Formats: sequence, structure tokens, C-alpha cells
Amino acid sequence: MAAATGRCDLHTHTLASDGMQSPAENVRLARERGLAAIAITDHDTVAGVKEAMDEGERCGVAVVPGVEISTRAGGKDIHVLGYYVDCGDETFLKRLAGLRNTREGRNEKMIAKLQELGVDITMEEVIAGLGRELRPDETVGRPHMADVLVRKGYARDMRDAFDKYLGENAPAYVSVPRISPEEACLWIREAGGTPVLAHPGIYGDDALVERILEKAKPAGIEVFHSDHRPEDEKRYQAMADAHGLIVTAGSDFHGARQGVVFHGDIGSRTVSAAVLEQLKRASAGGGSC
Repeated sequence: MAAATGRCDLHTHTLASDGMQSPAENVRLARERGLAAIAITDHDTVAGVKEAMDEGERCGVAVVPGVEISTRAGGKDIHVLGYYVDCGDETFLKRLAGLRNTREGRNEKMIAKLQELGVDITMEEVIAGLGRELRPDETVGRPHMADVLVRKGYARDMRDAFDKYLGENAPAYVSVPRISPEEACLWIREAGGTPVLAHPGIYGDDALVERILEKAKPAGIEVFHSDHRPEDEKRYQAMADAHGLIVTAGSDFHGARQGVVFHGDIGSRTVSAAVLEQLKRASAGGGSC
């Protein structure tokens, strides 16, 4: 159990999606940073949670079982975090598998667009860049493509790869049909978890954020995030207060690519471990994996 005075990073990614480190490595790094708890929130999969929880037991770091679900609203990709989900819930696992199938289709279309733009890249090359076999319940994402683009000289770094090719308004981006934020919140609740709207500042549309909060009714909002400026945090704190939402924080750690940490380093954004109790009380199950 994390001490009530400890700090927690509630948004990290691992090799199970588009992170660079194993779940166990994330937990060990959290311990090195003096964190009381860390959440594993991979994209549309809970494949890394058990390994992280086992390592957490070994080294004394509380691990929050989580997921980051990809949704679509207002013409934008919206992410919903789920905490304390039941990782063995068969319905939830089938739903996540469907989301990963959608992501795979999106990836193939983006690779085709890159090729049309004269970029020499294949999906086989992207997967080979993992340095290991891709497991059935793991996902490949845009950071993996960006890695190849940087290695082959098409972009200076990860940010340049997104700005030039892969970002939402870039020429190789592909929008695919996704579930709504309200569906994601429902799925998370039905799996015994607590839904939280991820990094609202990234969407660049506070009116849309307000509509999502009113319609999807997540239990919390990620006020503190590596891509939020102080003025963003102030606005979303006020929004949380107005809607009676749990305030969370996360680095959105993905590891380092080409020597640059993507989004933020583990522990760069944290909340008190008291927030874990709020998330547990708002969940139906308490998160078994």
C-alpha cells in the first residue's frame, strides 16, 4: 500500500504499447525516483499490468492497473484513462482487442500514405524496430513509425516526425472510426474501473472538453500532464472543481527515443497517494489482475 504522503505518477507506457521500457523497468525507475505508486496505462491493452504488479510487490511500489483507451469526439482523437480495471474481465479484453484491430488498420493506412509521400517505410520495418516479436495483445503506434522516420533521416527527432508526417493535421495522418468517450467510460466502469479524461490540454478545444465532461461523465480529469503549461493546469483545476472531478497527474512517460524522453520523465508530474483512494472509491471493483 502506498503511503498517504507518497507521490504517484498515474500515466506511463511500456513495451506493451508504444513505450520503450518493460513494465518491470517502469516500476524500478519509479522506485529510483522515490515514487510511492505508478500506473501502467498502455494504449488499448492491459498486457503489461501483471508484470508491473509483480515487480511492484517485489520492490515496494504500488502499481495501479490501468489502460488508455482511444476514442473520437468533435473531430479529434480523445484518450480516456481507466484505473483499477479488472484485467481478467473477458468482455473488457474482447473490447480492447477490437480497438487494437482498428489501430492496426489505421497503421497500415498511414504507412501507405507515407509511401505515397515518397517515404521508404514498411510495417515490417516498423515492427522489426521493436527488436523482438510483437505479442498478440500488444500494439504498435505512431511513435514506432516516428522512430523509423528519424533513423532513416526523414525527420530530425520524434517531434519533427509528428509535425511533418504523423500528427493529427499532418499529411500521413489517418482518422479511423473509434468509439466515443462516453462508450469508453462505460466500458471502464463495467470492468470495475474508474474513468479519467486524459491530457485535455492536448486537444486545443476547451469547449469540446466541457462537452465530453458533461456527456461522458468521467470520474476525473488529468489536470497535471507533461504537455500542460501552468496556465493549462490552472484552467483544468478550475474545471475539475466545477464538475466535482478527481484531479490526477501523469508524466505520460514513453521512454527515450534518439536520446529524447517523449512527453515527460517518470515522476515529472505527480499527485498525492491519497488520490489512489479516491480512484478506488469511484471504481466498482478495485482492480484485480
